[in-house]
Amino acid sequence: MNLHKTLATVSGMTMVSRVTGLLRELLIARAFGASAYTDAFFVAFRIPNLLRRLFAEGAFSQAFVPILAEYKNQRGDDATRELIDHVATVLIWALVVTCIAGVVGAPVVVYFVATGLQADADAFRASVLMTQIMFPYIGFMAFVALAGGVLNTWRKFQIPAFTPVLLNLAFIAASLFVAPHMQEPVYALAFAVVAGGILQVAIQIPALVRIGMLPRLSFNPKFALADAGVRRVLRQMVPAIAAVSVAQISLIINTNLASRLAHGSVSWLSYADRLMEFPTALLGVALGTILLPSLAKAHSVGDKEEYSALLDWGLRLTFLLALPSAVGLVTLSVPLTTTLFHYGAFDTQSVMMTAKALIAYGIGLIGLIVVKILAPGFYAKQDIRTPVKIAIGVLIATQLMNLAFVPWIAHAGLALSIGMGACLNAGLLYLGLRRRGIYVAQPGWGMFLLRLTGALVLLAAAALWTAGHFDWIAMRAHPLQRVGAFMLVAAACAIAYFGSLLSMGFRFSDFKRVTR
Repeated sequence: MNLHKTLATVSGMTMVSRVTGLLRELLIARAFGASAYTDAFFVAFRIPNLLRRLFAEGAFSQAFVPILAEYKNQRGDDATRELIDHVATVLIWALVVTCIAGVVGAPVVVYFVATGLQADADAFRASVLMTQIMFPYIGFMAFVALAGGVLNTWRKFQIPAFTPVLLNLAFIAASLFVAPHMQEPVYALAFAVVAGGILQVAIQIPALVRIGMLPRLSFNPKFALADAGVRRVLRQMVPAIAAVSVAQISLIINTNLASRLAHGSVSWLSYADRLMEFPTALLGVALGTILLPSLAKAHSVGDKEEYSALLDWGLRLTFLLALPSAVGLVTLSVPLTTTLFHYGAFDTQSVMMTAKALIAYGIGLIGLIVVKILAPGFYAKQDIRTPVKIAIGVLIATQLMNLAFVPWIAHAGLALSIGMGACLNAGLLYLGLRRRGIYVAQPGWGMFLLRLTGALVLLAAAALWTAGHFDWIAMRAHPLQRVGAFMLVAAACAIAYFGSLLSMGFRFSDFKRVTR
């Protein structure tokens, strides 16, 4: 498999997802701005998202994919199909129970996630109701996570990468066509989440049928639990849940802290997070998605050299593309925010507050992405406990940083703590892989980083100089001119960065890689 070509395909699909996601945020910002009610929605949406990452995409995928790859490579189709059937049965039944409990206990959950909303009774009630509407979403996403793990193991990356687009399209349709006809327009977004979940399930089924691995669910979860493979997945999920829980606990704490700050703080962070997710998804998520099954295969056949080489390839490509993204977020925070969000109810204060959060995210962006490359180095070896231990220490460090940063720069301090915590996490994962001999750096890193630094300095200079020629706030009255100006700035930055790399001897064909 050509990893470079596969990454381009997955990143392309992910780009479509992020562009539609950005469009959805633009429409939400234009229609609702940043208020107590948008805070209520973002808090409500965050709750099923936390559980989705905990039980579905996060812990489940980390535990399931390496074992699935082992079955596929060593035990044949019949045993693999049986494992998928039994795992799907246990997973879906567990999520059904969780959904019911979540709907019933929504008031308590919202209270603990965002105690600051209690100060506004209407916003609190709205958040509880939207949480109850959206809770079934995690059940849909459990199936989507299982399907994605199966399809990725079969090297069918396109459908899992495209799937999030459907949720974004549901949001866009709700913002344009449903919200204007509702007494409380923000509730349309909650119904869009459920519709998006249904659509995401629907698109997986034909893809699974084509490879002959559509799960056959059973009404007897006890029988499925007796499967030795299922028990292995569950045993691996325990430390995986702990690992994901640490990150989600940190997110819950940060949401709670943001809800106690000025109205709009949760929303400002959410809009900045949407922009930060562009590079993290296009690089970190896409690379992690490709690397995990490839690493699991290398581990299952005992190819240590290939395992290390895959990690080295992933790290070099990450540095090459993530660092300029970080420089762009920091130097172009105001142009980005104004060009994308500064319309309708999204006022100048929201621009400046979102831009501050975006700068803070940009500072720690490299850590957020590198973690997604290094963590699979442990997961593919079915070692989840090491990342858990590291994550617990990072959680403590992140909250200590909150104590220092939040009084200083308010909501932006929460974003900065997340980024700095991710950098610490990445550093500890790297040391763990090196000390165990799992990853051995290939020659040429010194010159690679030296050239990269020179190109980044030129990129920053180009961004600051070109962007400084425009009054981005005043151009609100001329949105097309502002879009054109931003495209001009972006083009200048791209020419400065990639042109300098090429002049220093970089050849992007060197980053092509074919797995064995």
